[in-house]
Amino acid sequence: MFNKKQFITLVITIGLALFLSYYQLDYYIYQPGDTTPLSTVVEMEDSFESEGELHLVTVRGGQATPLYYLWALIRPHYEIVDLEQVRPEGISQEEYMETQLHYMESSQEAATVVAFEAADGNISIDYQGAYVAMVVEEMPADGKLKIGDEIIKINGEDISSAEEVVAATSSLNIGDTVDVTVIRDEVEKDISLELEAMPDDPDRPGMGISIVTDRDVSVEPEVLYDSGRIGGPSAGLMFALEVYNRLTMDDISNGLTIVGTGEIDYEGNIYRIGGIDKKVVSAERENADIFFAANENGREGSNYEEALEKAEEIDADLEVVPIDTFQDALDYLNSID
Repeated sequence: MFNKKQFITLVITIGLALFLSYYQLDYYIYQPGDTTPLSTVVEMEDSFESEGELHLVTVRGGQATPLYYLWALIRPHYEIVDLEQVRPEGISQEEYMETQLHYMESSQEAATVVAFEAADGNISIDYQGAYVAMVVEEMPADGKLKIGDEIIKINGEDISSAEEVVAATSSLNIGDTVDVTVIRDEVEKDISLELEAMPDDPDRPGMGISIVTDRDVSVEPEVLYDSGRIGGPSAGLMFALEVYNRLTMDDISNGLTIVGTGEIDYEGNIYRIGGIDKKVVSAERENADIFFAANENGREGSNYEEALEKAEEIDADLEVVPIDTFQDALDYLNSID
C-alpha cells in the first residue's frame, strides 16, 4: 500500500508525464516523412509495368507537445514553426485536414489529365464550375465569401474554373476593387471586395480564398488512387509520371528509383511546395537515384536550390534535377541512356 507521500508523488509524476506527452503547444513540428512506391498507390487495369520505381515523398508533422518540442530541438532535420504558419487562426484541425485532402484529390485529377494528354490517352473533360474551398481570416473575403460558394463571374466575365479566377485577379493591383458573382444556396449574389496583399506573397493581390474547379474528368482505362490520409498537392508531379508510365510502352523509369515533389496544374506546370529539405532526407534514406524539384524559373531560393543545398549537406548520393514543367521531367528521363 502507498503511504500519503508516495501517493502524492505518484499523482504528480503521472500528471507531469501526461502534461509532457499530451499538452498541445502553439507550435508545429516538421520532420522527414516516408517515401511510398506509387505502384502501391495508383491502380490501373491493362497498364504497362515498370522496371524501376517512382515514389511520392511526404513530410511528417504534428502539433508540438512539451516532450515532442524538446525532442525536436536535439534531432537533425526537424523544424519547429509557429502553429499559425501552418494552420491559420480560426481554422480547426479538422477543417485544415479536410482542405489538405481536397488538395490531394485535386492534384490527382490534375496529374491524370496531364498524363493522359501527354500520352495521347482516351480522356474527356466537362467543366462544371469554380468553388471556394477555404477563406482566410482578416482577408477581404472573410465574412463575405463562404466555403462552397460557386464563383460564376469576376468583374462581369463568366468563370468556369479556378484558373480563370486567378487569371482575372492577378492582372489587377493591390487596392483594386473586384466584383464577384457567386451562387450560394441556389441564390445568385453580387459581392465587391478590395484586393489585399496575400500573406505568403506580399506582391500578389488576392481575395484571401482558395478555389477548386469542379471538373468531370473521364479517362480510359480508369485510374484509382489510394493515398490514405496523405494530404496536400505536392505529389502531383509524381502521380503524373506514374500514370504516364503506365500508359506508354517505353519505361521512363529506366530501372531507377525516382523520387520527386511538386504541385502540378492542369497545364503541366510545376510549383513550389514546403518542406523540400526534409523530403530530400527521406529520398536519400530510400537510396533514390533521382530527385525532381521545382526550379521556379530559376528564382533565387527555389525549391531546386533548397533541395540541392540539403543534398550537399547530407552528402546524398542522388541527382537533384530542376524542372519547371511535367515535360521537363519527361525530357530528362527520356535522355537517360
